Amino acid sequence: MTTRAVAGGRRSFARRAVGAQSAVWRLDGVMLVAVAALCVIGTLLVWSSTRTWAPGSTGLVKKHILNLLIGTLLCGAAAMIDHRAMRAYSPLVFLVSLAGLVMVVTPLGATINGSHSWILLGGGFAVQPSEFAKLGLLLIIAMLLAQPAEGSDRPRDLDVVLALVAALLTMGLVMLQPDLGTALVLAVITAAALIIGGVRKRWIALLVLVASAGVFSVFHFQMLEPYQVARFTAFIDPGVDPRGVGYNSTQSLIAIGSGQLFGKGLLGGGQTTGRFVPEQHTDFIFTVAGEEFGFLGSVTIVLLLGVVLLRGLKIARQCDDRFGMLAAGTIVCWFAFQTFVNVGMTIGIMPITGLPLPFVSYGGTATFANLIAVGILQSIRIREQSFD
Repeated sequence: MTTRAVAGGRRSFARRAVGAQSAVWRLDGVMLVAVAALCVIGTLLVWSSTRTWAPGSTGLVKKHILNLLIGTLLCGAAAMIDHRAMRAYSPLVFLVSLAGLVMVVTPLGATINGSHSWILLGGGFAVQPSEFAKLGLLLIIAMLLAQPAEGSDRPRDLDVVLALVAALLTMGLVMLQPDLGTALVLAVITAAALIIGGVRKRWIALLVLVASAGVFSVFHFQMLEPYQVARFTAFIDPGVDPRGVGYNSTQSLIAIGSGQLFGKGLLGGGQTTGRFVPEQHTDFIFTVAGEEFGFLGSVTIVLLLGVVLLRGLKIARQCDDRFGMLAAGTIVCWFAFQTFVNVGMTIGIMPITGLPLPFVSYGGTATFANLIAVGILQSIRIREQSFD
């Protein structure tokens, strides 16, 4: 082969890679910019909230950046896979996620920060299978509900039953850890997929009855752990014990309120530097934003998350493929619920749960799961364009 032919082949490959027909130009750039901005803001907040106590002058920010880089690669890989091919592999992904949850409740599981939800990998790294379980459950339910019954646009009853069995298995294993926050996210994923999938109203009514009975049983038979009861008590009456069960809620409100309109500036938060609010780099990272970036900075984070949700809804609405529509719509509901709960618990309108703020909080497995979900949205976006 001549040098000229080789050069021509390279130019042809480059045109295919970045040309007008390239998948790169079909990506949702607005969503990606919003996600990138949230990751940058989160990195700054992780730096501010960990630099005074974590090893090294930069705190946990280097490890956080590494997690973001790995997550970005996973996002890109998910975007390049045809989401219609994902449908075929959904059972395998679900079974692998279940296997991870089973490993947690065996001697291989480890407890970190009071939560028995981890598997230690060594070298200071750990994986939280319940985060990947969100993806596994989402994909298997979308696969089951994607095929409507013959002569109807609704899912078959058998597929609905199988979807509910998959959800109960996943939530049951998560509750054994126990992790009430993640179980709630899994319940929302299930309910959202069923509603988006257009199941019959009797299924929705049955789910409401079962959920109501479950909530009643949990409280009536005192199935909650003492720390979970304390969190609900603090939510109902934040002033009941400001130095005990109400401490987190009280300090969170103080931190956010002290930022006022413009905040105290990055690294300038007294509540953050003094570590008055526990877990400020993960579950309570929104309090760091409120104190150091103020009301305007906090609203900016919420608006950026809103952009991600709106773009996700657009992808779901424009997708002609039923599996893609179900997956995209359910991912949006997952992100929306988790954002509402995380922000809500810091401002006192939701009970405290161990749910991180998507794209902002420090984390490894949660970051990977969130960015893979964004990659799935991008995959759907790329292929939906081919239907036009």
